[in-house]
Amino acid sequence: MYKIHINEAEVILKASENIDIVDMTIPRSLFMAYDGNPKFLLNVIYSLERTLKVDKVIIHYSDYEKLKADFLSHFTIIEAGGGLVRNELGEYLFIFRRGSWDLPKGKIEPKETKKEATLREIEEETGIKRMVILYKLGITRHTYRSNVGKRIIKKSHWYLIETKKQTPKPQTSEDIEKAVWMTLENFLSKKRKVYPNILDVIHTQDTVGIDSKVRIKIK
Repeated sequence: MYKIHINEAEVILKASENIDIVDMTIPRSLFMAYDGNPKFLLNVIYSLERTLKVDKVIIHYSDYEKLKADFLSHFTIIEAGGGLVRNELGEYLFIFRRGSWDLPKGKIEPKETKKEATLREIEEETGIKRMVILYKLGITRHTYRSNVGKRIIKKSHWYLIETKKQTPKPQTSEDIEKAVWMTLENFLSKKRKVYPNILDVIHTQDTVGIDSKVRIKIK
């Protein structure tokens, strides 16, 4: 299975043999059989970028590897590293940029590891230092258009990170208006504009069973 967000829609690619009845009955979703022509996928992508408003699109095909390869042929992939940063008070670091709440992340530079990029980007975007990566939370993917209209998939590698509480300094040159500490309860207690892939990261933190007691190891 391959999962990606296009605008607000979750797009899932599956092998036909892995389809079940639930996939066909999800509200506000589309269930499609791929016809083997890459133009079919391009039309779906274009519709999601422009006018199609659904929560989920499931596309299946007998040859899953061909389906995935044909889908990816319409994009350039850029990899990024990002973090869910937690302090000793059980608060998490969020940023507000271009009208949406987000987590700090950024592009992995040549000869840079995923973890190195993650720590560098968090420090650049929020001013937070002296962080410890605990482990990887997972990967999210979303699409956007470059300045020249090229379709991009941003593949983001996410990590759970610990540090002691510090005063954040938002990187205004990257359009970050706020960088703030909040508990997850506080963050989720009110309606906020949040990218779906960011919610996936937050909920992954819940499901992997992270100990609620914060373990700060940094002196």
